[in-house]
Amino acid sequence: MNDEKKELKVAALENGTVIDHIPSSQLFKVVSILGLENCTNSITIGNNLASKKIGKKGIIKVADRFFKEEDLNKIALVAPAAQINIIRDYQVIEKRKVSLPDIVHGIIRCGNPKCITNNEPMETIFHVTDKIDVQVRCHYCERSVTKEEIEIC
Repeated sequence: MNDEKKELKVAALENGTVIDHIPSSQLFKVVSILGLENCTNSITIGNNLASKKIGKKGIIKVADRFFKEEDLNKIALVAPAAQINIIRDYQVIEKRKVSLPDIVHGIIRCGNPKCITNNEPMETIFHVTDKIDVQVRCHYCERSVTKEEIEIC
């Protein structure tokens, strides 16, 4: 058996968005938040990759797609240390961290079975009460939810 290192190379992104430093346990929640399961663009997803910062990480590369800042910032609900890289002509033209918005619409399910959002066809609204430890409060029933309890719709 040959001792030389073998690795699979992934094609560089000509244009698109790279989302890096996603905790491995949260990778598919990020996919859901961005609606990537229905995306027809080329997508590369890596999970359980070595990371000096967080141990194991996930990464998502989406070709020819640039997300709205408000959509990317929703990722901060489940991956507050995620980093966004915008690629044009194979070059990183912008690099930034996600930041949690003050209000989150329609992506978190309220865990209170008596909440109106679970009994009527209406969009959920959550107010962010703690941006560091990630805690949100339902606009309608005022139930607080921690990062660990967040359930994506």
